[in-house]
Amino acid sequence: MQYFSTLGVDYLTVVLPIILVFTVLSEWVFMCAISLVILISIYIMFKRSQFHLKDGFSQLPLLRADISSYRVSVVLVTCLCILAVDFKIFPRRYAKAETYGSGIMDLGVGSFVVANALVSRQARNIASMSFKAVLCSISPLLSLGFARIISTWGVDYQVHVGEYGVHWNFFFTLAAVSILTSVVRIHPKHCGLVGLLILAGYQIWLSSGLNEYLISHKRSADIITQNKEGIYSILGYWGMFLIGVSLGFYLFVDTSSKGKNRNTQVMQIWVLAASFWILAIIFDSYIERVSRRMRTYIGLLFNNMNFI
Repeated sequence: MQYFSTLGVDYLTVVLPIILVFTVLSEWVFMCAISLVILISIYIMFKRSQFHLKDGFSQLPLLRADISSYRVSVVLVTCLCILAVDFKIFPRRYAKAETYGSGIMDLGVGSFVVANALVSRQARNIASMSFKAVLCSISPLLSLGFARIISTWGVDYQVHVGEYGVHWNFFFTLAAVSILTSVVRIHPKHCGLVGLLILAGYQIWLSSGLNEYLISHKRSADIITQNKEGIYSILGYWGMFLIGVSLGFYLFVDTSSKGKNRNTQVMQIWVLAASFWILAIIFDSYIERVSRRMRTYIGLLFNNMNFI
């Protein structure tokens, strides 16, 4: 009985608000968000008045619960958007952008990459697997990728080639990022810097002419040109993954952060998120507009990281 009551509370407080915000309450999304923040703040203050953390109490379980909540939210929003996008009740502003701009569905893949990076073996500083073990671990992704190709071709389902290319899809991107991370082994402490350098280099490459090539509708017969959007975007997703690894290492493993209490870490995450918002606005205004088709350039990274 307790299980069903807990399940009901989770549905009413987590699932139902997400469904309403993305459908019938989409015009009042800001009001709903502010109301939820106020209710959650009142609840937290009420709980803290009844329970105080003792000195020496481990913050790790609470931190893991926060990350789990973030990952659950990403999955819920993704599933809802994929199912609802074909219905009129789903606002078009939430759908994928054609070339420039971003909606909530443009952040889905990047959010998955960041969510996976936060709890990855690299972020937890666990010994790297052998290349053979990596191939075994990504075999489900490859199977799903090929299954998607076969199924879409079999039922003649419409596939927008400007998203990933003719044959490429999201599962192949995740597999490619896993292979790159296992082949090029970087200590978690340095992953953030390396990730930023990769994203900066990719953005310079885009600004030097690669962006025109990627948004062009011309395709030759070779496999790279056929799937140029998906293949070139691997660099951006890899850089994003490395930054997520660095953040996960700081939160879970880094001994220099063990002495910091939960409030300090939460404040640092808020400052980080605010900085990313500001940088996203600056890059979108003065360097190049956010483009899902060329993903991931550095502004789209900051948009995704804002949801951590």
